[in-house]
Amino acid sequence: MKRYIPFVKSNPTVAVIRLQGMIAGAGRGALNDASLAPVIEKAFARGKPAAVALEINSPGGSPVQSSLIGARIRRLAEEKEIPVIAFVEDVAASGGYWLAVAADEIYADESSIVGSIGVISAGFGVHELMARQGVERRVYTSGKSKSMLDPFRPEKPEDVERLKTILADVHENFIDHVTARRGDKLDKETELFTGEVWLAKKAQALGLIDGIGHLQPMLKDRFGDKVQLRRYGVRRPFLARFGAQMVDDAARAVEERAAFAQFGL
Repeated sequence: MKRYIPFVKSNPTVAVIRLQGMIAGAGRGALNDASLAPVIEKAFARGKPAAVALEINSPGGSPVQSSLIGARIRRLAEEKEIPVIAFVEDVAASGGYWLAVAADEIYADESSIVGSIGVISAGFGVHELMARQGVERRVYTSGKSKSMLDPFRPEKPEDVERLKTILADVHENFIDHVTARRGDKLDKETELFTGEVWLAKKAQALGLIDGIGHLQPMLKDRFGDKVQLRRYGVRRPFLARFGAQMVDDAARAVEERAAFAQFGL
């Protein structure tokens, strides 16, 4: 049991939450609110930390999960009056940048990739391949839009327009989140919401981040050499490495690899 000596000031503690990988509603290893909730809650609650640091390396993913995670971080930061500092590693793009913006300050390595404030939807159409193989698709619906964007049927212009409307609305939510959090820091002369990405120095000039810096030296500089870092992250159960889960993990690894690859990583 740790003993506390009266009138002796203890060393400051910073909770470090690692946010690594794609953001998705399901899948082992993916970042989502369900798996991160206990991690984030514990990081803010244990021992009244002097700050919470977010260690981010994510190419993005689900806008809903990004919003849920970010909202949880902001709620706890405000309730407990604890500052939040984000540190970007390789990339904080799209949903990864959404998470970074949940912090009060954002720092990155000079070669970190930041931004991609946009929304994307992608898929495949296989109806011509099915037709060549003599496969007939049979779909019965109640409601004319129920089979919207069915990949096994020819694409309909009206379905594409509906999807574009949804993407535009989600994009507007993203823009509102960034402008609300970054405010007057943002460069008003540059269009920042096209989905473009920048390296850290340019991102700093545009107001997307606050500076260049690494987690440990910056925290020592701010809180002293004796600052203690308590690390938090989602732990993967040992048995999940075996059986059918290996197939799911392999598929997700390919998907994540492709997401990072679009940024040259």
